[in-house]
Amino acid sequence: MARTVDSRPVRKVFTNRFGGVSVPPYESFNLGEHVGDDPQAVRANRERLASVLGLQFEQLLWMEQIHSNTVTIVDQEMRGTVVPATDAMVTTDTQLALCVLVADCVPVLLSDTEAGVIAAVHAGRMGARNGIVSTTVETMMRLGAQPENIHALLGAAASGNRYEVPEAMARDVEKHLPGSLTRTYKKTWGIDVRAGLVRQLMGLGVTAIDADPRCTIEDESFFSYRREGTTGRQAGVIFLT
Repeated sequence: MARTVDSRPVRKVFTNRFGGVSVPPYESFNLGEHVGDDPQAVRANRERLASVLGLQFEQLLWMEQIHSNTVTIVDQEMRGTVVPATDAMVTTDTQLALCVLVADCVPVLLSDTEAGVIAAVHAGRMGARNGIVSTTVETMMRLGAQPENIHALLGAAASGNRYEVPEAMARDVEKHLPGSLTRTYKKTWGIDVRAGLVRQLMGLGVTAIDADPRCTIEDESFFSYRREGTTGRQAGVIFLT
């Protein structure tokens, strides 16, 4: 029997930069506490996010993201805290909403609703190169998930058309994340982290994949560190219902 909208077992949400209270250069729905914005504005934006999603503020669980390949299994005891030094969270807890902050990196939301396992991943260049997504899938499997039952949703991120890097860096990432090497619209060397991650996920047996093709560097409805330098952060949020 088909599920109705109200009975969805999981929700995956991505924000953009609109609808908040932060002032330039963080205008306006900045959700990052670490970028120099007024803490009260960030708090107000996070409260608005929780309200829109029908959640309590304390259910939103954030990470101290460090561009690592560290994955942390989280539970109710971490509610209302910031998970230290990690770039992915995995849970079976229905009372937690896992949040990932980005401003060009790839936000990856993963779910196996049959097993009741979800994950939020911060996949920047270094984390993706060093296996943050594959390690997250492996962690989900330890909690009962099966690759064939996992759905992956990748959010807006820096595109291969505009993510310029030196050739040596591009080839190094390609060595560890095949499918990421590309040329930009200026014919310079570049990397497409999203493309590499899609290929990696398929190699792991995850074939239910959706990816937002928009480029954060190009699309000004998103925060972009590469375009703006000092700027805010948008979020990906996933929670079991």
